[in-house]
Formats: sequence, C-alpha cells, structure tokens
Amino acid sequence: MSATAAQSLSGQSLSGKVIITCACTGAIHTPTMSPYLPITPEQIAADALGAAEAGAAILHLHARNPENGKPDQTPEAFARFLPTVKQGTNAVINITTGGSPYMKVEERVLPAATFKPEVASLNMGSINFGLYHLVQKYDRFKFDWEKPHLEATKDLVFRNSFKDIEYILETCYDNGTRFEFECYDIAHLYNLAHFADRGLVKPPFFVQSVFGLLGGIGTHPEDVMHMKRTADRLFGDQFRWSVLGAGASQLRIATMSAAMGGNVRVGLEDSLWAGKGKLATSSADQVRMARQVIEGLGLQVATPDEARAILSLKGGDQVNF
Repeated sequence: MSATAAQSLSGQSLSGKVIITCACTGAIHTPTMSPYLPITPEQIAADALGAAEAGAAILHLHARNPENGKPDQTPEAFARFLPTVKQGTNAVINITTGGSPYMKVEERVLPAATFKPEVASLNMGSINFGLYHLVQKYDRFKFDWEKPHLEATKDLVFRNSFKDIEYILETCYDNGTRFEFECYDIAHLYNLAHFADRGLVKPPFFVQSVFGLLGGIGTHPEDVMHMKRTADRLFGDQFRWSVLGAGASQLRIATMSAAMGGNVRVGLEDSLWAGKGKLATSSADQVRMARQVIEGLGLQVATPDEARAILSLKGGDQVNF
C-alpha cells in the first residue's frame, strides 16, 4: 500500500486498534533451545508469513546462517528471504539494526541501509545483556558456537552509545525509514527524548518497551506501569506504545499493554513458549494467543495498513526489496 493510501485511513477511527508486531527469530535463542526456531531463509519466510496470516501487522526480522543458526547481519543473508516475505504479505517489514550484541554498529545497520524498510529497530542505549544463565538448562548443544556465545555474555555490554544511535539515525532517516525504538530501561526513554529535543527523530515515536532481559528492567507490573508513566510524561500524545515480555512473561505483559491502550510484540525471538512447559511450534502460535487476548478485551487487531496510518509509515511500495 502506498503512503498516500495509508494516510487516508488516518481520518477514520483507529481507536481500539492494537498493532501486533511479530519477531520471528532474533539473535538470543540458539538452535538447541527449540527445534522450531527458524534458521534457514525458507524457515524464516514461512514463520513470518504464518505470523502475518495469524494477525501480525508488523514483522520484525533477523537473519541467520542456515548451516549453524548463528546470527548473520549481512545484507546477502536478508536478501534470501525479504522478497519472499514481501511478495507473500502486505504486512509491514521491520529490519533489525540490533543484529547481535557482538556486532559493531556499522555491521548492524547495513541491512536497513541497503533495503530501506518502512521500519527498523533501534536500541536506545547500552546495557548489560546477560544470557549466560541459560547455559545451565542444557546438557549439550547442537553446535559448538552456542555455549561459548551464551557464556561470554557474563562480560558483555550491548553497546549503543549516543554516537552509535546518531550514526544509525543519520544512515537511515533520509530513506524514509521510521524506527521501533527499543527501550530496555527508563534511561532509554530519556535518551529518546534527548534525540527528539535535538530534532533528530520525529513523532509519532514507536516506543517498544522491553521487559525481562537480564540487564534491563524487570517484569513486575510496577515496572510496566513505571515505563508507561514515564513515556506519557516525556512524549504525551506523540508516541505509540508497545511492549515485549521475554520468556514466560510474554503474554502477561502483552495483556497489560493491550488493557492500557498499548500495542504488543510476540514471536520466537522473545519467547519460545506457548504456555507453561509447551514450546511454540511457530511464531503464529503466539500471535494467535495475543489476538485472543486483544479481542477478549473488546479491542481489534490492526491491519497492516491501519498500522501504517497509526505510525505514519511511508508505505510498502517505497522499500528497496
């Protein structure tokens, strides 16, 4: 849909519309953790298209090495599935600039700079990024890289300095790409306000509050409320709020957000589960669960074009893939 067509929806009532973002594979979970984690281009495309069919308006995409499942942030890796996803759905495609915590910013921004998506993710600060506690859950790993990759996060800072953020903004904004501002703690909201004050980012801000990763804010209801109150105070009516809860907190925090007028993010990047002790067989499993909650609250799931209108996106015909 073109930007003009999407903007025409803005005159219609979009109240009660909840945007579901689906993050299909990410860089946190490793292949040993679930046989359903998408790794190959074909698996990533199938998972994304299934999520869109289930009701996701936005697809947040990472790439992986198809041989061993290791995160791969080369444009070539994304090119293996982006056309298939675009041809198969009208959903908004969101390309990560987070990549993996082990990558430099110049590497992380390349796919978004190359393909000029409607949306790209952007971490709004540096954080400790602990995954090392996951090692003890597994007796053995499928690939040699997995265990040291996880163990090394005991001494890992996921860097996104002010200079890094500015570099990503300057690299992508002239392409008409807007951002999913990922905020792992309260300070990240203030970082976003800093860039807004400098005029380097424009509303409406799509704020994705992240809960439950070791190194960021927790998952207590007070944490969720504190994040929302702070964003309200800093941005007023100039932002659209969404949440992701890591692991077992995924659906609980999504429910809180929807009840508070916010949006939700699910997918196998954020959680491998579809209930206690039950692995999700696809990201679509989680989208359907989120949709059930949203509709149970008397709300409606936003279509891709409604999401474009809500977030003032440029349109799917303006991307470079």
